[in-house]
Amino acid sequence: MRKLFRTAAILGMAAIALAACGSSTSSTTTTTAAPSSSTTSTTAAPAAKFLACMVTDTGGIDDRSFNASSWQGVQEAESSTITGKYLQSTSQSDYVPNIDAFIGQKCGIIVTVGFLMGDATQAAAKAHASQKFAIVDYTYSPSIKNIDALVFNTVQDGFEGGYLAAGMSKTHVVATFGGLKLPTVTIYMDGFWDGVQYYNQKHGTDVKVLGWNEQTQNGSFTGDFTNQGNGQRLTNTFISEGADIIFPVAGNVGLGAAKAVQTADAAGGAVNMEWVDTDGCISAPQYCKYFITSVEKGIQAAVKNAIVTAAAGSFTGGNYIGTLANGGVQLAPYHMFASKVPAALQAELTQIKAGIENGSIPTPTKSPV
Repeated sequence: MRKLFRTAAILGMAAIALAACGSSTSSTTTTTAAPSSSTTSTTAAPAAKFLACMVTDTGGIDDRSFNASSWQGVQEAESSTITGKYLQSTSQSDYVPNIDAFIGQKCGIIVTVGFLMGDATQAAAKAHASQKFAIVDYTYSPSIKNIDALVFNTVQDGFEGGYLAAGMSKTHVVATFGGLKLPTVTIYMDGFWDGVQYYNQKHGTDVKVLGWNEQTQNGSFTGDFTNQGNGQRLTNTFISEGADIIFPVAGNVGLGAAKAVQTADAAGGAVNMEWVDTDGCISAPQYCKYFITSVEKGIQAAVKNAIVTAAAGSFTGGNYIGTLANGGVQLAPYHMFASKVPAALQAELTQIKAGIENGSIPTPTKSPV
């Protein structure tokens, strides 16, 4: 039974471009039934499994972010009756061929990952009305009945992340940056920026945010989601300008930011960061000691649900919106910072979460979700 909150409201969300490679790769959990040794004509053939197929964006299946989370959702959906596989995209020109390849394989559902696949997914869905689709981080207005559009209001947990960063900063300077200037990137940055401003308002402080201004919608972007060197260089610039907490919203590029933080730490600097999309201590454990928390979206649960409902014959399409209230977005555990985040700050964050959920604490409304 679907536990995720679904609403008909269309919040024009988009997704970070991710994933890599154009070759087909199957899930390692996929199994093939062995042929029966019986020669009796009444032996029943093994039932065909429901096939869940995923097309990545250009960040790679192991991007520690959108693609990896989506693939995890496929794997979590696998069972004795469901199997999964994926195709990687090395460039945007791979989207249509990969989707078409899966249509030819008669997949029970095709999951596409990312804002940049919105048009290709829509065109395929309209051309093949009986084919079921799901897309991560993109919605349609009006909704399309054979596309399950999965989006996440990450301005909410981004706000929490900004408040936490402001409360933990010793230099009173924090920074955020994106991979590309897409709505599903800047929505995180909007929330982060506003969370810092809210902390300043409540505490009479002047913590500055480098890399983004929610009011002007201007900031810093590396131009991709794959080049870790770009992330490392930009983070080094922020550190040189006094930032001691960094929040990259850039997929694999964020690993470059983590490397810069690690290097600064080895040189005696007290710099930490927050990860994005997934729990960084799980997806990039080598840098866990620098992750105060992660600003997460529940991609894997939403993808799993889309697949399971499709396999069960209860697929309805439409737009799903993950929020703090329904568990679709959240801050990850503090892990190695559990004893370092002051109890008073943790209590404030609990109150902020409740305020965002009940509407008493406004978050930016102009950002697409």
